[in-house]
Amino acid sequence: MNALRFVTLVGALVLGVSSSWAQGANKPIRLVVPYAAGGPLDITARVLAERVKDSLGTVVVENRPGAGGNIGADVVAKAAPDGYTIGIAATATHAVNPWLFAKMPYNAATDFAGITQMVRVPNVLVMNAEVAQRLRIGTLADLIAYAKAHPAKLNYGSGGNGSAGHLAGEMFKKEAGIFALHIPYNGGNPAQLALLSAQVDFNLDNLATAAPNIRSGKLKALAVTSLSRSTALPEVPAMSETLKGFAIDTWWGLVAPAGTPKERIAQLHQAFTAALQAPETKTRFNTLFAEPAPSTPAAFDAWMQAERRKYEKVVKDTGARVD
Repeated sequence: MNALRFVTLVGALVLGVSSSWAQGANKPIRLVVPYAAGGPLDITARVLAERVKDSLGTVVVENRPGAGGNIGADVVAKAAPDGYTIGIAATATHAVNPWLFAKMPYNAATDFAGITQMVRVPNVLVMNAEVAQRLRIGTLADLIAYAKAHPAKLNYGSGGNGSAGHLAGEMFKKEAGIFALHIPYNGGNPAQLALLSAQVDFNLDNLATAAPNIRSGKLKALAVTSLSRSTALPEVPAMSETLKGFAIDTWWGLVAPAGTPKERIAQLHQAFTAALQAPETKTRFNTLFAEPAPSTPAAFDAWMQAERRKYEKVVKDTGARVD
């Protein structure tokens, strides 16, 4: 279905929204964030909740962290499919965790209905600036060449086995044909501190987390992991410029429980995509280095399916497990 036909359909469905939802207009929508308050997912959810209050009424953000996001995602999966409980679907909860955990409380492929993708945030390969200068590494090609010339000399840090930084690092090693020892830390902050103190040679970190130290000159950014350059740091090359086709982003979006009526999905989609496209939203998201990426429900479902296929191979290749 092309975008014009979908927009037309959405308009018709919203105009004809059922009387039951009209009667329940004063009932608040619960938006479940499967991570702790204060992080990028939580902040962007709250920005959108505030912007849709005129069209959807009150949206209450509820943080349900734990088990790598599985607890909050499970709350949404098992909620009544009436459109009054929705949640955040993220790279971890809907693409990585199904392969990382031996047992899952929900089925990421069948228990959810996409509403819209919200954002994509690239990761960035960074080195300690002093180390990069000492090793004469100024580009991604330099890093690859150094690794090939000095086998088993490099290492990299991440926030733990199965983390986004770990999986991105393993993908990079495979595509570049190099080896670097993975050193897992207990979270992203300890991993970044290890890089800043030169305990590890490089990290693949979230752009929002790494950007302040990049701008201060403490870290040297060699490449972002998105398919194209980031508008936040346009001077930093995309990894695909050296390794053709390489792309691994952090992303999240909105989902409802499977079985939620299509008319209600369409109503939610229209409200939230309008909020994502608002200039004020783009400005606020830019402070988090998050680029709004609204999509149709079908496109978001297809995106999540493709990401699950990609991460199935990555997780199995690395042998990463958390239980």
